[in-house]
Amino acid sequence: MSGAHNWYSTDLDKTPANFQPLTPLTYLERSASVFPTHTAIIHGNRRWTYAEFYQRCRRLASALERLGIGKGDTVAVLMSNTPGMLEAHYGVPMTKGVLNTLNTRLDAPIIAFSLDHAEAKVLIADREFSKVVKEALSLAAVKPIVIDYDDLEFPQTGERLGELDYEDFVQSGDPNYAWHMPDDEWDAISLNYTSGTTGNPKGVVYHHRGAALTAMSNVLTTSMAKHPVYLWTLPMFHCNGWTFPWAISVVAGTHVCLRWVRPKAIWESLADHGVTHLCGAPIVMSTILNAPASDKRALSRVVEFFTAAAPPPEAVLAAMGAAGFNVTHLYGLTETYGPAVVNDWKAEWDRLPSDERATKKARQGVRYGALEGLAVLDPLTLHPVPADGETLGEVMMRGNLVMKGYLRNRRASEEAFAGGWFHSGDLGVMHADGYIQLKDRSKDIIISGGENISSIEVEDALYKHPSVQVVAVVAKPDEKWGETPCAFIELKPGTSLTIDEAIEWCKRHLAHYKCPRSIVFAELPKTSTGKIQKYKLRELAKSA
Repeated sequence: MSGAHNWYSTDLDKTPANFQPLTPLTYLERSASVFPTHTAIIHGNRRWTYAEFYQRCRRLASALERLGIGKGDTVAVLMSNTPGMLEAHYGVPMTKGVLNTLNTRLDAPIIAFSLDHAEAKVLIADREFSKVVKEALSLAAVKPIVIDYDDLEFPQTGERLGELDYEDFVQSGDPNYAWHMPDDEWDAISLNYTSGTTGNPKGVVYHHRGAALTAMSNVLTTSMAKHPVYLWTLPMFHCNGWTFPWAISVVAGTHVCLRWVRPKAIWESLADHGVTHLCGAPIVMSTILNAPASDKRALSRVVEFFTAAAPPPEAVLAAMGAAGFNVTHLYGLTETYGPAVVNDWKAEWDRLPSDERATKKARQGVRYGALEGLAVLDPLTLHPVPADGETLGEVMMRGNLVMKGYLRNRRASEEAFAGGWFHSGDLGVMHADGYIQLKDRSKDIIISGGENISSIEVEDALYKHPSVQVVAVVAKPDEKWGETPCAFIELKPGTSLTIDEAIEWCKRHLAHYKCPRSIVFAELPKTSTGKIQKYKLRELAKSA
């Protein structure tokens, strides 16, 4: 009865005994306690147990705290997939600080912008990238304390930029450091910059709750049993490695670090370490499949491969299957901690003809178990589009696997969360069985090798050339990279420009991976109002 006393709200309060903030940091503590001698990390010829991994993370946190790092302070790292990168995923948030993993492929001005925007107090930088880091530091207004990371398994010749050496720094810390739980699970754990369609990138802020739930969701989605062996082909700077640095600790798995994604090293790791799982963009599948026969090795079990770019062609899926891999298609964004949608495969689909199987495989899928909402909505009314597999709408999500928001960018956060949904900017359809499928990207983002490239950023670089009158950049399908930028250029009357000159110009103004692989000189198709018809260019790009 409505007038009765609600005993369920009386004397049943949150206390330290019955409520603790969710955080992935406890996953490592548990594995180190339960499986202290199990191998946590393999890198080159080195091995670290869970006890050693946990102790090193505590030492790192202790040393950072002595430098003054505390709640809300940003520690930036520019590193390859190395043990130090894994340690940073625990050591930094153990101080209540915020980890900012920087894309190692970016150019100096964007790195400088990121350091300034995040007000980075410390920068841990791999010596391999000392040249771009040195330039970025010269451009940045902030002056972070620089710690040089030396990969002792794969020594680098890069210049030392700081006064501190990473290994000495870690050893200076307290192995019994009493690390900090977050005050609130809503507190920031990490910062990831996403490729902007215009201007500078936006800083996506993750919270401890989302990181903990996404990590647990990844374990369930990838069907990880106890002690999996995970190969690091996915960059850890990308959405915090889709939270797998934290997820692997849930099941006390083994991280196999891979400094460079090279075919021989991949096949050696797969065979020698008994790898069970790996993630990557289409380029990783190409690297595996196109390896010289002398590099390929027999595998003792089927390896689970998770990819989250453009859906792989049926021929690639068949080749991966023949090579010993089961490929699962995922979908997500930086704003959703990486993948939050999975093409949850149904056993009965295996009996379908190959063309129908391929159609099913091309779909992005359904929400992760810990994502509360996934829908295809009319972006103006926020009403669901018909589940007919044809009506276009915007893919939207809501729930605990969505970011806190964009750092120091209230307007962008409000736009992204308008109407109580996260607006992905991706256009898609909803099928009758509840599976979504992307059809286009309203933001004109090109996904190449798993990296987001803004077509507008590439266009802006080309517009700076004195001979360029009009330019449009679209995605060109690519078997190796998934997609690559293709530039269509109209020249100013009386000027000249060659393909090689245009590409060289781009290399001087952009990070190399953003540069067009194809250049077409032609008059661009336009509407009556002068707007470039990119959908026509996408068709032309397929044969360019």
